[in-house]
Amino acid sequence: MKVLVPVKRVLDYNLKVRVKPDGSGVDLSNLKMSMNPFDEIAVEEAVRHKEGAPNLPNSHYKAGAVTEIVAVSIGPEQAQETIRTALAMGADRGVLVKADADLEPLAVAKILKGIVEAEQPQLVILGKQAIDDDSNQTGQMLAALLDWPQATFASKLELTNGRASVTREVDGGLQTLAVELPAIVTTDLRLNEPRYASLPNIMKAKKKPIDMKTPADYGVDAAPRLAVVKVAEPPKRQGGAKVKTVDELVAGLKAAGVI
Repeated sequence: MKVLVPVKRVLDYNLKVRVKPDGSGVDLSNLKMSMNPFDEIAVEEAVRHKEGAPNLPNSHYKAGAVTEIVAVSIGPEQAQETIRTALAMGADRGVLVKADADLEPLAVAKILKGIVEAEQPQLVILGKQAIDDDSNQTGQMLAALLDWPQATFASKLELTNGRASVTREVDGGLQTLAVELPAIVTTDLRLNEPRYASLPNIMKAKKKPIDMKTPADYGVDAAPRLAVVKVAEPPKRQGGAKVKTVDELVAGLKAAGVI
């Protein structure tokens, strides 16, 4: 089974976001960029279904369920580093669709549709959202464009006999879906804990192939349909106040317009 795993280059989640002085966007100059954390989980899940996970108790991962993992990134030239990270984790090869401007989720989904049609994977695993725009749209849009079944926010994924059993966390507990392959699965935080790539695997990743493409290769117009009017930091939180009685609390809430 071939699995396609899209990965996105984003600002490292440990860093504080800074808004540009003119309010035109986020300042990324001289800051560390990393793989989107939800995409790391997607790569780890694909690798576990390829290699197995014998050290995990009651593991449901079977080695050989996945035979090839293709990591895909859409972004600037530097996104090759993100793909190399996925290759070091265990992906087999990469595809970089070079785009210097930030693409909207629909354009990303259309490009991924073209890659899926070219690569013919049986499964696409991707993070439920990227931490830079938090759109949570690409997986669902891709499923609609391909007319494939989808299972979002996965906390457990089992692959058996051409089907995927996906457990997802919902408000009332757990929900389990069975979908026929090919399908789209988006990952949630509790699906797994991504590994750290070892030095030997990092060195091996440098020799793995990365195909270079452009949006035009897939017939996609990447021109933005939305314009950013202004970016601003959230207002600083004001200090609180202690009250002695319920009446004081109610009066304060009324004064603040909460009730």
